[in-house]
Amino acid sequence: MAFTDLPTLNALLNLICSMLLIAGFIQIKKGKRDVHKKIMIGALITSALFLTSYLLYHYQVGSVPYPYRDWTRPLYFFILIPHVILAALMGPFILAAVWFAFRNDFDRHKKIVRWVWPVWIFVSVSGVAVYLMLYRL
Repeated sequence: MAFTDLPTLNALLNLICSMLLIAGFIQIKKGKRDVHKKIMIGALITSALFLTSYLLYHYQVGSVPYPYRDWTRPLYFFILIPHVILAALMGPFILAAVWFAFRNDFDRHKKIVRWVWPVWIFVSVSGVAVYLMLYRL
């Protein structure tokens, strides 16, 4: 695998994370805590793998500018800007949610995931959109 393959791997990891987040949400709504826990650990690991791959890629390549100067440019930045801001902010909140769950402090866990889960799913899905616009348009 070459460094040029990492953006595709990153998008795939974001897609997998999105699917795991949705599956985890469904399982907790069904009351299946053990299944939910396993799925969400998978989402956490997938996100950690993504972050590692993302940082390795951008350490080698640097910033990748958006190549088009057409109507898609404002749309790209409309997706990219909140994606980057929320991605940068959400790490500690995800770790707090995991911490509360593992300490069986489900009241605090539920309070924080009301905000963390929608942000995490947005960041995962918008990451795929950014990839598609930057590398596949």
